[in-house]
Amino acid sequence: MSILGLKKKQPKTFKVKVITMDAEMEFSCEVKWKGKDLFDLVCRTVGLRETWFFGLRYTVKDTYAWLKQEKRVLDQEVPKDSPITFHFLAKFFPEKVEEELVQEITQHLFFLQVKKQILDEEIFCSPEASVLLASYAVQAKYGDYDPNFHKPGFLAQDELLPKRVLMQYQMTADMWEEKITAWYAEHRGIARDEAEMEYLKIAQDLEMYGVSYFAITQNKRDTDLLLGVDAQGLHIYNPNSKLNPNKSFPWSGIRNISYSEKEFTIKPLDKKKEVFKFYSSQLRVNKLILQLCIGNHDLFMRRRKVDSIEVQQMKAQAKEEKARKKMERQILAREKQMREEAERAKEEMERRLFQLQDEARLANDALLRSEETADLLAEKAQIAEEEAKLLAHKAAEAEQDRQRLEVTAMKTKEEKRLMEQKMREAEQLAVKLVEQSERRLKEADHLKQDLTEAKDAERRAKQKLLEITKTTYPLIAAYSAPPAPPAPPEAADLAYDSAPSRLDFKDSDMKRLSMEIERERLEYMEKSKHLQDQLKELKTEIESLKLEEQQQQAGVYSLRNEARGYVQEPAYAPHSNRNSAYMSQRAYFEEV
Repeated sequence: MSILGLKKKQPKTFKVKVITMDAEMEFSCEVKWKGKDLFDLVCRTVGLRETWFFGLRYTVKDTYAWLKQEKRVLDQEVPKDSPITFHFLAKFFPEKVEEELVQEITQHLFFLQVKKQILDEEIFCSPEASVLLASYAVQAKYGDYDPNFHKPGFLAQDELLPKRVLMQYQMTADMWEEKITAWYAEHRGIARDEAEMEYLKIAQDLEMYGVSYFAITQNKRDTDLLLGVDAQGLHIYNPNSKLNPNKSFPWSGIRNISYSEKEFTIKPLDKKKEVFKFYSSQLRVNKLILQLCIGNHDLFMRRRKVDSIEVQQMKAQAKEEKARKKMERQILAREKQMREEAERAKEEMERRLFQLQDEARLANDALLRSEETADLLAEKAQIAEEEAKLLAHKAAEAEQDRQRLEVTAMKTKEEKRLMEQKMREAEQLAVKLVEQSERRLKEADHLKQDLTEAKDAERRAKQKLLEITKTTYPLIAAYSAPPAPPAPPEAADLAYDSAPSRLDFKDSDMKRLSMEIERERLEYMEKSKHLQDQLKELKTEIESLKLEEQQQQAGVYSLRNEARGYVQEPAYAPHSNRNSAYMSQRAYFEEV
């Protein structure tokens, strides 16, 4: 076995992983490939023709470097990992994006990179500009705003604003979304490439746009400064301020840039101006600064020359492509408008159809209801006719009852008149009885007075007789006088019976008078009782007549109301004055 056979075989290829702003790609590269071979492969894969803005960047220790195109890939300080990771990024930035960026893919890659730098706060952006840029980013991603599709919360998963801006104001995510949506709604009709271009046009005016910063010192006493390299030239900043440079050197005013190990020298075109020197501690960083200075200066000079044929062809093709896309968008917008109009017309026709169907259904329902109403009205008319006949019959019966009641009322009036006459006669009789009772009471009083006087006279006569008797009998016994000559019988009887007969007469009169008074009193009581019975009968008859009359009148009114079809309130009862007279007379008789 030969010595060469003992050697380990070297691999002929190596794997590379390239990360763009929106994709990751892996390639198998030959060992002899230079950086240009890998770069061209990536550009062809992406479809990029404006290659002078981009490069492949890799990480070396604590800094980064760009892959050199003239050297082999493996001969450079690339990581020894497998696969080797590169980032395909914009290395140089244009001065005016709308004039220099021709291809749509170029615009898209720049848009993604600048957007990421703003969100990562590598480029400072004010809150107002951040909201406006976010609205264009939303337009580029979602298209035209549609409130029916883009409901609140549709931006919840998107990173649109720098964290510094979110922390600066005490606003919720919904409030930020509302502000962004308000701007987003005004971008209606802007295509994706146009929205991305508007984003870049706003971003290119930011102070930190396209600037690469490096830490430097101005002298050996280590005065810390920052060097900024961009498409306009070189700028010197204080470490705490990356927005406003202390000193600037535009590419048009620089005659030469050179460095020796750690020292950089910037020679102005105007020889009267002072040469500016600064120091950088790392050789790798010095090479990177020089590389960026040469590339930006070359592009600066290229912009001020006539475009190459390739660039002219690209611009012409891009112009034609934009015109074609514009025409397609116009056609698409017109078709969309026509489709929307057709859909609106269809919706209107459907709505009209539904409306007509509803109207037809309502008309059919109304017809059915009208038929039912007609049947109901016919039935009601028949019922009303029958009721009218019934009412007419009732009216005739009511008229007959009324006539009968009128006859009864006339009879009742006659009976009332007779009863009134009886009442008047009863009143007169009562008055006479009262007068007679008063007269008899007066006579009884006179008789009682005479009786009292008679009793008094009787008492006095008895007293005198007693006195005379007491004085007469002793005298007769003492003198024994002869008897007197006899008197005539009539005179004797008269003399002898004068006093006792007088007394007997008084007693008989008193008894007779008492008997007569008692008899008259009994007769008066019987007559009064008989009169009270008559009055009670008369009262009962009057009450029954009144009740019968009210019932008859109520019957007449009810019949009249039924005949007329309405109910009338009962009229005031007639003969109310007479009834009140009856009541007063009855009360008077009851008192009597």
